[in-house]
Amino acid sequence: MMMVPREEYWRWSEASWADPDKHWKDARVVTLGIDVGSVSSEAVVCLDGELYAFNTVRTAAGSVESARNAMKGVFERTGLRFDDIHYVVGTGYGRVNLPFAHKAITEIACHGRGANYMGGPSVRTILDMGGQDCKAIRVDERGKVTNFLMNDKCAAGTGRGMEVIADLLEVPIEELGPRSFDIDEEPPPVSDVCVVFAKSEAMARLKDGWSKNKVIAAYCRAMAERVAALLQRVGVEPDFFITGGISKNIGVVRRIEEIIGVKALPTPYDTQIAGALGAALFAHALYLKAQGKPQAA
Repeated sequence: MMMVPREEYWRWSEASWADPDKHWKDARVVTLGIDVGSVSSEAVVCLDGELYAFNTVRTAAGSVESARNAMKGVFERTGLRFDDIHYVVGTGYGRVNLPFAHKAITEIACHGRGANYMGGPSVRTILDMGGQDCKAIRVDERGKVTNFLMNDKCAAGTGRGMEVIADLLEVPIEELGPRSFDIDEEPPPVSDVCVVFAKSEAMARLKDGWSKNKVIAAYCRAMAERVAALLQRVGVEPDFFITGGISKNIGVVRRIEEIIGVKALPTPYDTQIAGALGAALFAHALYLKAQGKPQAA
């Protein structure tokens, strides 16, 4: 009997991009940032301190394999080889295990730098909604971190928590946000933000006759309330910017904005690459410093 593969409702689409108006051979300095996260891994290439290309993939079993997979995609798209890179910075959970990185920098610092590039120097408060933790970060006009708080005690309010709900309800994760608003009225949030108990409560609500959309809305509301509490502890000063994969879930983002009373800055960039972008920007500055060359303020 042939087994039919189970659909992976939890999986976000992987992405790859390169600026068609730029070519790495025209650049003086080519840098690479690699963000090995718990759920996804990203590789970003910058040319002279400007975003050029990126690739994002699902994190594999090991940090080195994940980094190589992310790099492979960006190299195939651009024609770059590793030998063409002047400086490499690693970030994320797997940053210390990358033998080919010149330096490792924390994801908090890299998200600050990446958000500053994506949102501009007015960004002061950043919410990084990652796969296994959530960080509220305060930065100055250069993207330098001045304060932060992190929740990493469980998967609630994170990408992994949303994956669990997507799989339970058999709804593609990219549809959760829009579907959370396709309801008659906003339901109360699930009473426990722990993923294990939220999953049990979601199943109970389905048995009570709730629609999948109503259950999704209740979970999005619970996630938003948890994350908003973290933001309020660090203090929300405009401009406000969101990074990480969950920033793509409008069901959570809009509810956070409603609770804190501040809208997140829009951006044309893929906010999931913020950490790797920040790493590539740090790599550019570090390379210039090593060469004894002046840097932009």
